[in-house]
Amino acid sequence: MGDRKLKPMAWLILLVITLLPLLTACDLPQVKAEDRIFLNLNLDFLSEFQLPAKDFQGTPVGGLSGITYDRQRNLLYAISDDRSDFAPARFYTLKLDLDDTAPTAPKIQTVTVTNVTAILNEAGQPFPKGTVDPEGIALSPLDTLFISSEGIASREIAPFVAEYEWQTGKVKRSLMIPDRYKPKLEGAKLVQGVGENLGFEALTLGGISPGAIEPFRLFTATESALTQDVSPEHPQNGASRNRWLHYSIDPDHSLLVSEQMYLMDPPPPGARFHGVTEILAIDQGGHFLSLERSFGDNGFAVKLFQLAIGNATDTTRIDSFRGTLPAVQPIRKKLLLDLGTLGIRLDNLEGMTLGPQLPDGSRSLLLISDNNFNPMQVNQFLLFRLRGRV
Repeated sequence: MGDRKLKPMAWLILLVITLLPLLTACDLPQVKAEDRIFLNLNLDFLSEFQLPAKDFQGTPVGGLSGITYDRQRNLLYAISDDRSDFAPARFYTLKLDLDDTAPTAPKIQTVTVTNVTAILNEAGQPFPKGTVDPEGIALSPLDTLFISSEGIASREIAPFVAEYEWQTGKVKRSLMIPDRYKPKLEGAKLVQGVGENLGFEALTLGGISPGAIEPFRLFTATESALTQDVSPEHPQNGASRNRWLHYSIDPDHSLLVSEQMYLMDPPPPGARFHGVTEILAIDQGGHFLSLERSFGDNGFAVKLFQLAIGNATDTTRIDSFRGTLPAVQPIRKKLLLDLGTLGIRLDNLEGMTLGPQLPDGSRSLLLISDNNFNPMQVNQFLLFRLRGRV
């Protein structure tokens, strides 16, 4: 009786062993290493809006190179990269209204400027002309704004990241910037630090839990390689090796946690300018988006990448990125969208933020352009639906 019960079981085991290789090879989904690193993200382009050139409270609305969304107040704050040439260094408060008559395909109906706020220096005064180049902006859970400046390399003015009161524009504190980022001249030659107009263009906050205040993380990245990192194989305005800084922030302290290498894609043929113009944290797991923008004979070209920083090497102790660096794992990236496929004329896209929730419950992604105060350019807003976030 025992033998008769064992025989069917033995046949079943034999059948499973025989079929297992076939099931593994054919029927089970194959998971690539890349699929475990990156999120399954998709973007739907929804609409374009152009904010007409105008003056607001005596300032020309333009140079919008960074943007951040205030979910609590349903407002946007956009930094102007004016070096105080046309008006004091400043940011604008914007109100975005969506036309959601077609819930599955909402569009930007209007963007309204509601306020302008000058940012002040350590002395509580507007920055003198040519001493600041504000580029990045991010709203913190402390209800403050962090703003980055590229510095002015030709005048040995260092880049910075500082915290400001959003109501008054008064500075609260500045973060420590390593010496290697500070420009240094020997005669007329720049030998160290960020390049001219190639400093802290990109800024984002990440690692923020819902309802949490402390601590949170801040990330900034150079638009191109530091002067001492440039080589023929990795030039500025080319497939450069950029640097990425990671800070931990709480109400009373800030700490530089690490630094990583960001590898740019090669520029398109004919490009004269090529750099990282924005980064954006999209979750608490080390996933980001980045914008790489080029300008040349064929106008503007912009690509959007997904990033994963989890296993990137800490490069804090590496003084120069020249030569071969076999032990360095750069930030991993994956092309998410070539904006050249959208079928619209692109302007100088430099800002990016997660925007308001869309009618279908998904999150919006907003991109804005810096018009360089050039009448031939526009203040361009692009609206996307971001799908697949965790």
